[in-house]
Amino acid sequence: MPKTEVILTHNIVGLGAESDQVKVAAGYARNYLIPQGLAIPMTGANKRRLEVLKQRRAEREAEELNHMTEMSRSLAKLTAVIAVKTGEDGKMFGAVTAGTIADQLKTQFDVSLDKKKIHLEQPIKNLGEHEVELRLYHGVTTTLKVRVESSNPAPQPEAAPADSRRDDRTEKRGKRPERAQTAETTEKTDKAEKKPRAAKAK
Repeated sequence: MPKTEVILTHNIVGLGAESDQVKVAAGYARNYLIPQGLAIPMTGANKRRLEVLKQRRAEREAEELNHMTEMSRSLAKLTAVIAVKTGEDGKMFGAVTAGTIADQLKTQFDVSLDKKKIHLEQPIKNLGEHEVELRLYHGVTTTLKVRVESSNPAPQPEAAPADSRRDDRTEKRGKRPERAQTAETTEKTDKAEKKPRAAKAK
């Protein structure tokens, strides 16, 4: 496939930034890059535009650096809360990925962040709080707190059985005859003590 050299006029992910001189397929340059204004052919006249493109690139990168630096400060103060389904043993179904975190940042904080900037060595598979590294820009990194919680409803405490309440009432009622019996026994004892005294008096 024939190649041709072009000068990029815009930042193109995976290819280069403005002012970069790159070799691409001739058809790609002719049918896409040049018609879309993303590149210009490599000619003597166009080389004079390199300084302008380099200046524009420097300004863009400085602006991106400032933006990402401010974003890193903001993200460091946030905690993304992600609800997941779990089994009875508390283990998660599935895992939390960089894409999951990016979606939650958009939903919870209205922050748009490319999932490629979220660095996870491996997906999160445990509940609790985790610290996730964000690589926002060249030399700009920060840490985002991610709290993974179970979305399952908490179990409700069981009510006391009705039979137990009836047993309590029966037990309480059962104590009353004991008090009556005690009073009756005391009365008989008092009468028994009075009879000998009366006999002595005669």
